[in-house]
Amino acid sequence: MGIEADLKAAQVRCLRALSPQMVFPRGVLPAILIGQSLHEDIPLKAFFGKLGTFLTALRVWSVNIFTLLLLVWLVGVIAVMVGKMPSKVDPEGKVLIISPEGLVLDQEVYPSEFNFPFSMPDEEQIQSRDLIKLIRAAAADEGLTGVLIDFSKAAFSGPSTALNIAIELEALRESGKPVISYGETLSTSGYLMASRADEIFVHPSGALSISGLGGYRNYTREMTDKLKITLHNYSQGDFKSAVEGVTRNDMSEPDKLQRRELYNPIWASIKASMAAARGLDPELFQELADQHTLPLIAEAGYDGLAFAQERGVIDGTKDFPEFRAYMIGRFGKAEDDERETYPHISAEQYFAQLEEEEQPADDAVAVVFVEGGIQPGKLGPGVAGSDDVARLIRKAYEDEDTKALVLRVNSPGGSIIASDIIRGELQAARNRGLPVLVSMGDVAASGGVWVSMPAEHIYAEPTTITGSIGVAVAFPTMENLFDYIGVHFDGVTTSAHAGWSPVQGVNAHLDAIFASWAGSAYTHFINTVASSRDKDPGFIRSIAGGRVWLAPAALELGLIDEIGTMEDTIADAAQRAGLEQFRINYVVKEVSPAVALLRRFSAGLAGEVSSPVGSFAQKISHLLLALENISQPRALVMCTICTFEMP
Repeated sequence: MGIEADLKAAQVRCLRALSPQMVFPRGVLPAILIGQSLHEDIPLKAFFGKLGTFLTALRVWSVNIFTLLLLVWLVGVIAVMVGKMPSKVDPEGKVLIISPEGLVLDQEVYPSEFNFPFSMPDEEQIQSRDLIKLIRAAAADEGLTGVLIDFSKAAFSGPSTALNIAIELEALRESGKPVISYGETLSTSGYLMASRADEIFVHPSGALSISGLGGYRNYTREMTDKLKITLHNYSQGDFKSAVEGVTRNDMSEPDKLQRRELYNPIWASIKASMAAARGLDPELFQELADQHTLPLIAEAGYDGLAFAQERGVIDGTKDFPEFRAYMIGRFGKAEDDERETYPHISAEQYFAQLEEEEQPADDAVAVVFVEGGIQPGKLGPGVAGSDDVARLIRKAYEDEDTKALVLRVNSPGGSIIASDIIRGELQAARNRGLPVLVSMGDVAASGGVWVSMPAEHIYAEPTTITGSIGVAVAFPTMENLFDYIGVHFDGVTTSAHAGWSPVQGVNAHLDAIFASWAGSAYTHFINTVASSRDKDPGFIRSIAGGRVWLAPAALELGLIDEIGTMEDTIADAAQRAGLEQFRINYVVKEVSPAVALLRRFSAGLAGEVSSPVGSFAQKISHLLLALENISQPRALVMCTICTFEMP
């Protein structure tokens, strides 16, 4: 009995420690302790009631705190947006400052859905048509006293986009108003823009980093051999180099040949453009790139700046106070600014006060964009999701106001089925009797060619990269690796290759199946191009092989019909539709309100781009890396050579 009494006393102390305020009537505690039936008025119920109340209050407070933090964040977003919203400013008598920060491309693409953790693309996206609209408005505005340009924080999706913007800046200078360029550092594309200015100044501790095109890639065949990984390559076409990085230890001669024939003419065009704008010898820029500048130097490039100033590449160097004093001396002092500065208006403020162009008619030429690597699924930054692109094409041709359709292609290709889904919808538009034209941008190769085939007329920019008609197929198997470490596979299947995976080897029968599969995909690609371009399949096979071509060569071969801009393509489409007056309907996917809000917030807090060399290749880097890490057989119509960086 003594032990039982001590046990009950200990239990009482435990209960009272859990709830010191709880009062138990005489005789109740023993009943609780020995598990007897309890009366409804037992105060222990109050303990659990209080515990429930506490947990409920804790939950409510947690939700309230999270809600409060979210509201504070939203208020901050709105405050930043309001603070960053361009105010109405009269541009009369002011200097317009054009200093884009981000990636200049045909069509901006943001995530279509709002997902945690509220991430957005690393770079702000700037639509080239918006930038062109701004520059043209400035050229026509007689009230502006001058224009200051700084493209040191802008990247371009490719050479065609950069050269087109340079042409617009040339027209701006020819309008007669002073155009001055100033920046901390100038890359090749930055100088291409700056060369259109009457005067070019660089910060004395900055740099001029003009460099040529091209670069190096990793070749990992030796590594995979050492790891006892077997690589199987069924790619079709000697020039189809997309998988060479994993199948070779060095660059093949066909790949070297096509890269030289690609890079050299584009680099020559860039040098000639910069030289003509400054009245210099193009070879001066070759000397500058070879001996005086490096792409990685973004500051303290004193020798390069001295050489550039001596040879007339730039007009001089000025730090910020010196440049500010220069601008005040030239354009006067701003009277309505608290700071000592010159009268100026930002590009955002100027663009906000531009009036929307009046739409002259209901009849429309619809424009749909294929921007990025072609993959199944939704649109995203650097990804032309076939589901969304096909839906937009259908939306365009089902619109009664659409009288012609233009597909703007800026893509190195990707998935075969995704490319064919887009091609099918474009063919459906053609079957309805609509004029269907294609405008090729910086690159429209491999899958970019595939989706273009239903067009009745194909335009390309002078430096458009196209072709690459071939199929990339390569994958690893690891039977030797697993055998080496002592892992074996065995099982029962109802067919010859059920359950096969890359952990097993490829026997002769399976090898023949893979070879036939890749070959039939290649033949289908060739026949599709031949039928669409009204060419003999044998001829298309002779110029295919995965080889890339610049637009002038593609024109001679009959892969395109004409060299011209997107504006030329739209005008031709309208003429084919018999339209004297028409509006341009850019058929794009609308983002959700939440994404639109986050996009504005991200733009408001945007800093400088990390590097002006990322451009289009950076946007599809994840897509290209997928080729380097393939784990199962896939036939791709992808051109990796076509997405070189525009420095």
